[in-house]
Amino acid sequence: MNSDRLITVAIHTYEKALALKGTLEREGIIAVLNNVNLTQPTISSGVRVRIAEKDLPLALRIIENPDIFNRDSHSFESQPTIIVPTDFSDYSYRACLMAFDIARLYKANIIILHSYLRADAIEKLNSYDTDSESFYSEFDDELEVANKMSEFSHKIVEQIKFGLIPPIKFSTKIVEGVPEDAIEEFAKSIQPQIIVMGTRGAGKKEKELIGSVTGEVLDACRFPVFAVPESANIFDINTIKHIAFFCNNEHEDIVALDTMYRLLPNISAQITLINIPRKVANVVDSFVSSDKDLVAYCRENYPRFEFSLQSISPKLMSEKFNEIENKNHIDLIVVPNKKKNVFSRFFNPTLAHKILLHADIPMMTIPI
Repeated sequence: MNSDRLITVAIHTYEKALALKGTLEREGIIAVLNNVNLTQPTISSGVRVRIAEKDLPLALRIIENPDIFNRDSHSFESQPTIIVPTDFSDYSYRACLMAFDIARLYKANIIILHSYLRADAIEKLNSYDTDSESFYSEFDDELEVANKMSEFSHKIVEQIKFGLIPPIKFSTKIVEGVPEDAIEEFAKSIQPQIIVMGTRGAGKKEKELIGSVTGEVLDACRFPVFAVPESANIFDINTIKHIAFFCNNEHEDIVALDTMYRLLPNISAQITLINIPRKVANVVDSFVSSDKDLVAYCRENYPRFEFSLQSISPKLMSEKFNEIENKNHIDLIVVPNKKKNVFSRFFNPTLAHKILLHADIPMMTIPI
């Protein structure tokens, strides 16, 4: 390849060629315009956009994804949407990278969401609990928040530009409010396919039983949530080969199984059903009469997955799950999540919330 040789990457009207030249040069690619009809340039049918041959791979990624590199247009029409809340931390950035791979799977668009509070509101909230780490934006000026979002967005565009993540169309949104409330309200208005959130490592979450933004969203939000721990080495959803699915043999588990099957299309995986029996068995609510029937039902209805089953006592859940994890590498935990009111969540957090605190494994919660 002759790196200095100029090649034509597009032929447009003068206005479109000029716009493409500007887009390429904003991304660091020098572009030259030439008339196609050199003998009569004033009536030329088009203008060539030419670049150095060495820049061709990068230029093609930009040309093929104009909505990503021309940041003025964010019309998502009726395509599925994924919400990615961010606080601009490294772990929320890692979750964002994972979201782009999930979006590729769903053929969805992404909205990166950040909520902030004014300084006076932060001071009032922090006065109630000085021990917990704050999840609220430290910026009380909307322009400063916008600049941080712009930097975050630029990092994503750079990943797309160099082919490190899929070229998914995305937009950004900044709202004022408490993060967990803002996420829930925004999700109601958007109706996302899924919400993808980053979390701290297990050792850093023990003081956050009630205060974790991700935990509160898991418990209250009525959309599937994919939680990505900061220590998880996963950016490609196709690498998920073994899933732990928590259940208790109730009719609602069918809804969660169906949703999981739909949310993981074209993926074949080993599913370990972790059955946690209720303290008082309810025959009416059970959808099969035995563990053997449960596995048979799953194998018949979800042929892409291979199923096995483990029953564990609620009192020994943490210990027994660690044994299962040590024996079988678990890539993803899936938890059907029943909605509780605020009072119930305070004194008895959901199973999903408890697992979130103690596991460094990506987790998907499915509201039922």
